This record gives sequence, C-alpha cells and structure tokens, in this order.
Amino acid sequence: MNNKDYVILFKALADETRLAILDMLSKEELCACHILEEFDITQPTLSYHMKILVESGLVDSRKEGTWMRYRINADKISSINKKASILNTENKKIESRCD
Repeated sequence: MNNKDYVILFKALADETRLAILDMLSKEELCACHILEEFDITQPTLSYHMKILVESGLVDSRKEGTWMRYRINADKISSINKKASILNTENKKIESRCD
C-alpha cells in the first residue's frame, strides 16, 4: 500500500460514527438493520457511512436476500496496524539532521 491508500483509510476512520460501526463489526458480521438500531441516524445516513467504509476497504459487504450484511476486513485493519507501528516513535532514537 502507498501513502495515498493510507490517506483513504485514515479519512474513513476520521468519524465517530464510522469508528463505532467498526467496533461493532469487529465482534461479528451484522446486517445493516442491526447497525442502524444502535444509532440515532437515518437509513440514508447509515448508507453514506457504509459506502465510505466499503470503498475504503475497511468493511466487506454482501447481499443476503433483501438485506446487506457487513463484516470487517481484517487484512485492511492489519495494514493500518502495520503503518501505525512504523510511525510509532516510542523507544526509537530520533536523530536531528539539522546542525
């Protein structure tokens, strides 16, 4: 993944509702109707959030009858964790290149 791909992922994460949805999906695959029950938002607003999560690759979707079911994409989450570990400066010696 390149930095542009990470920008898309981090933009998708930069919303409180989407983070809460990801938290829910980290536990189990869910139907859109069950996700909607947990929020004080309309169905079109949920669709907007799910579109961003799916297009970013953080969430996979599949149609089951008349319902959409969503699950977290563990590979993308792993990619984010790897990038975050690269950026982690804890226990790293940071040298200044300025004189």
